[in-house]
Amino acid sequence: MGFCVCGGAMLTCSFGMAPATMNVLPANRVVSSTPVATIMDNVPMLNIMPFGMCRNPANPAVAAATAAAMGVLTPAPCIPVTSAPWTPGSPTVLIGGKPALNNSSKLLCTYGGMIQITNPATTNIMVK
Repeated sequence: MGFCVCGGAMLTCSFGMAPATMNVLPANRVVSSTPVATIMDNVPMLNIMPFGMCRNPANPAVAAATAAAMGVLTPAPCIPVTSAPWTPGSPTVLIGGKPALNNSSKLLCTYGGMIQITNPATTNIMVK
């Protein structure tokens, strides 16, 4: 069992330098004090905000900044790029026909970062 994730949850990326807050839109949702997230709340710059600066050389902006610094790894502003939904999500709880997001779910950035939920923004709603 894990905790359900709500709007305002704190996220981290393995290559990001700062945490980010998750935004969840209230359309067609269960609303407790804040909207409850699903595995499809994975849209960059809408649900997933930037993580400060990115340190991954697979990110073209970091690669360009590193090349300009004569090979010294140089972070660049983070712009998350996510194309797949969060995994695994809750197999038994559906919100608007989509699996609910729980605090053990992960999301991959196309540049190689692993996005994780560090604080689900609620501790009173549990999902399987």
